[in-house]
Amino acid sequence: QGYLAESGGGLVQPGGSLRLSCATDEGTLGIYDVGWYRQAPGGQREFVATMTKQGVAEYANSVKGRFTISRDKDKTAISLQMTNLQPADTATYYCNAHPITLPRERIEYDRWGQGTQVTVSL
Repeated sequence: QGYLAESGGGLVQPGGSLRLSCATDEGTLGIYDVGWYRQAPGGQREFVATMTKQGVAEYANSVKGRFTISRDKDKTAISLQMTNLQPADTATYYCNAHPITLPRERIEYDRWGQGTQVTVSL
């Protein structure tokens, strides 16, 4: 439980698209909300999007209308489809698993992936 592995990062031009994937397992999906955070170099880690166990998606205001989080039906993974990417989106993106039994601000039992780099540049 708590297994997370990100993939899909890379270099993309402004206005381009990229799809990230967070591979996990059924045990994790059963007791955690799984989502995405990001951290720019020298910056703080910030919330991007999350998918609850019930399948409800939530997004940061900065990515609403551009990013879509979803559960891959054919595998135990949570995807983040990113469109109209801008240089401000450049960051390391981390998959996050949060216990559904705790309030959002209780992060001490959260699990994290290793991160995948997204660079938006010409």
